[in-house]
Amino acid sequence: MKDRRAMNTVLLITAIIIFLPVIVILVWTVTARWPWPGLLPESYTLRTLEELLFGSNQLTEILLSSIMLATLVAVIGTVIAMMTARATEIYRIRGRQAVGIAALLPLLVPGTVFAMGIQVSLIRMHLNDTIAGVVLVHLVAALPYCVTIMMDVTAAVGDSLEEQAAVLGAGPFRSFIDASLPGIMPGVLSSASMAYIISYSQYFTTLLAGGGRIKTLALVLVPYIQSGDRALASIYSTVFVGSALIVFFLLEAAIHRIMRKGR
Repeated sequence: MKDRRAMNTVLLITAIIIFLPVIVILVWTVTARWPWPGLLPESYTLRTLEELLFGSNQLTEILLSSIMLATLVAVIGTVIAMMTARATEIYRIRGRQAVGIAALLPLLVPGTVFAMGIQVSLIRMHLNDTIAGVVLVHLVAALPYCVTIMMDVTAAVGDSLEEQAAVLGAGPFRSFIDASLPGIMPGVLSSASMAYIISYSQYFTTLLAGGGRIKTLALVLVPYIQSGDRALASIYSTVFVGSALIVFFLLEAAIHRIMRKGR
């Protein structure tokens, strides 16, 4: 009984820590004045909603651009991670341990240092200020997580089902699609969702690689945060977090649906 009460207390404290800042941000989206130390705002306004819907930032276009860019990174990153995982866990190429270690190396380099260094390389390859350059930079940030997820899932599923399909006369491609892919699909969706969130939240790397020409929601959000306009910063933060969570929950729902079918 005591353990249950302690667990409920921990869950309550955790919920407060998570949801209290969210509530404050939502209140700030319609707040005109909220001086310290007042517990409630003194006045409210719809100025932020008008700016969001009818302002000059072209929110719909920027939102679609951010979603498409993050989706592209998620798809490419997951495919690369899937092939890497099969090479190391199924075919067991030489130096596969080194491949696993190398996949984590981008995490050791600070994002600012990486962005400034990769910008020079992008200029030499004529990829600066292009979508291809931004995708490449985002892939470097997302691949360590994608590869780690896919390597673990692929190692757990193995290739026994593919071998049985091959015995029954299926070719390599059909064996993978019909036998292995359903088993690793939760990992595929987890890898894609992780890559999507990482790409969607990139600011500094997008700014340098895209030169300010590739517009994303993060590029619009950060200047409002730096400007000190809490109301506008809050409403753009709400759109940013909300749009990312919608895609994330859709992927999670797909994962659970696939796992239920598997059972």
